[in-house]
Amino acid sequence: MHGGEANNSGALRRDMSGRALLTVLVVGVAAVLAVGVGTLTALRLSSPRSSPTPKAAGTTGASRGTTKPTIQLQVVSTSPTAGATVAPDAAVSVTFSTPVDPSGPLPTLSPAIAGSWMAATPTTLAFHPDGPLPPASALTLSVPGGTQGVHGVDGSHLAVSTTVGFNVQPGTTVRLQQLLAQLGYLPVTFTPAGSPPPAVQMADTQAGSFSWRWPNLPAQLTALWQPGVYNEMTKAAVMAFEEANQLAVDGIAGPEVWQTLLHDATVGAHDPNPYSYVLVSKVSPETLNLWVNGASRFQNVLVNTGVPGADTPDGTYAVFEHVPWSRMQGTDPNGTTYNDPHVPWVSYFYLGDALHGYVRAQYGFPQSNGCVEMPVSTAQQVWPYTPIGTLVTVIGPKI
Repeated sequence: MHGGEANNSGALRRDMSGRALLTVLVVGVAAVLAVGVGTLTALRLSSPRSSPTPKAAGTTGASRGTTKPTIQLQVVSTSPTAGATVAPDAAVSVTFSTPVDPSGPLPTLSPAIAGSWMAATPTTLAFHPDGPLPPASALTLSVPGGTQGVHGVDGSHLAVSTTVGFNVQPGTTVRLQQLLAQLGYLPVTFTPAGSPPPAVQMADTQAGSFSWRWPNLPAQLTALWQPGVYNEMTKAAVMAFEEANQLAVDGIAGPEVWQTLLHDATVGAHDPNPYSYVLVSKVSPETLNLWVNGASRFQNVLVNTGVPGADTPDGTYAVFEHVPWSRMQGTDPNGTTYNDPHVPWVSYFYLGDALHGYVRAQYGFPQSNGCVEMPVSTAQQVWPYTPIGTLVTVIGPKI
């Protein structure tokens, strides 16, 4: 029994020893694993090959397939600004928020002006006109938007179109007279000093001098010349220019007049008509004198002016209507009415008063209702020299 107990005790010891060893082995493996895990974790934290950064929601791949978002193209500024009034030689440009493609759609000016748009900088388009901006005009600068509008080099485009309205200053009266004189619409000529200005400065007043085109002109005509003053002489020249260029005749130097003047000055288109001047004297006997290009063409032609109560007014006036015949009707100072359906060779110069032909027994004293009447055959000869814009001066008897 003792021996058996010894055997059992030994077996127990072996069993306990085995369990202990297993426990030690298990604990050791756990410790090794724990140490290994810690070491591996530490290695991973210190390694340059860190784990991939978590992807943003909705993305696929590391960075494949992604595009840089485009910045919306915008108009930063325009020159001129909206509502501005600028000189005829002012610069016109549009600046954008990002570089623009100058080969794509471009801004426009309305009314259209000859010239071209170019890239002044990567973000600025500038207009290069062939001449000055039309004086006294109202212009609109339009920058087209949308997919068919101005676009950036990165493919961006304006969301909406931009429109800017601005005004151009009228040209000076002196410059207007310089151009009219150069083209032959005044009895003076203008000689510029120095070389011609750049095209964009053609509307600017130029240095130079005026001089009479012919000697020995009547004093009544030379007294009318006033440089820088928009009087009847300058108005008449504008009217003659308008008529010659088939513009509306109003004697006002508006945008069309300026634009056409500058064009004609560039190409050298002169007045197609000779320069005429009419002087009517109410000194008895009443007469008409006519000068053409500085030379006396008709002298002391007997005429009839208005009777008392319908006097032909003194002063200088520009012919505003020039027709081969006209219906004239009205009431004489004595209350009688008249209606002449076919009065020949008519040049109206003041309200209803005109130079024209009329059959009378005599001429040389007041007989009309304000018109300047002359024999029909004489009126036919005078008429071609009194087109629209001809100055007519009426002077009363000397006191």
